Amino acid sequence: MGSTVHMMTEPNKTDPQRMPAVFVPHGGGPCFFMDWTMGPADTWDRLAAFLRSFNDLIGVRPDAIVVVSGHHEGDLVEINNAVAPPLLFDYYGFPAHTYELSYPAPGSVTLAQRIGELLDTGGIAHRYDSTRGFDHGVFVPFLLMYPDADIPIVQVSLRSDLNAKFHLELGAALAPLRDEGILIIGSGLSYHNMRAFMTPQAAQSSRVFDNWLSSATTAAPPQRRAMLANWEKAPAARAAHPREEHLLPLMVVAGAAENDPGQQIFVGEIMGATVSAHAFGKLATTVETNIP
Repeated sequence: MGSTVHMMTEPNKTDPQRMPAVFVPHGGGPCFFMDWTMGPADTWDRLAAFLRSFNDLIGVRPDAIVVVSGHHEGDLVEINNAVAPPLLFDYYGFPAHTYELSYPAPGSVTLAQRIGELLDTGGIAHRYDSTRGFDHGVFVPFLLMYPDADIPIVQVSLRSDLNAKFHLELGAALAPLRDEGILIIGSGLSYHNMRAFMTPQAAQSSRVFDNWLSSATTAAPPQRRAMLANWEKAPAARAAHPREEHLLPLMVVAGAAENDPGQQIFVGEIMGATVSAHAFGKLATTVETNIP
């Protein structure tokens, strides 16, 4: 690791209730809760420390959380309206104890209905689902971010056509929630080429793409939206994302950002690849971004 960049955001004095919108890397399977053998034992330590610092970074307890995970797609946008969503252990071949993790956060029928109203207003077709559980893109990072599991969570799916412009529009439709005490989180990975991890290709293409991604998220809002809508034209775009489901939660978050500024709040190396987190709006504490 190299230098450390320190940035400070001031508390939002004009609108203290407006929540930020944040994209986080959720790791690989249940990586934080097992002895990692697919590389150095400390592979996930820095990302885990970042996720544990998340509450301090936000600085305000949200009334509820809306989360979009790269592991949930539907032909229409699906809104989970279960009262007590179970867990969906959608990973394979990991130690037995990782299938016994518990994250009993409540759902919220009221918030799910509010989301449906906003999507109706935005002309976005959707359906409710009361049976699907929280996938590992939710419960694995949230066990570190909000370990008490006492904040209501509603998961919203991606649409399976994976259209970037649509997912920016989906985020824009959800933006009013930020003024209602609701935190919007996108959970994915800024680099997700499963065949290339731990190769020289991953090191090069992830760094090139991540540099572009940081320039996009920190650009002025009109330019940011245009860049993200056309992300496939970015350097090393398809080398970083042969399929973009792990990137699209960032599009939803950026759409929800409206005109708020963006910043990169974490960057590190995971299995030979650069991965990063991004936030829009006001944060509560200093952000320390370690540059590989």
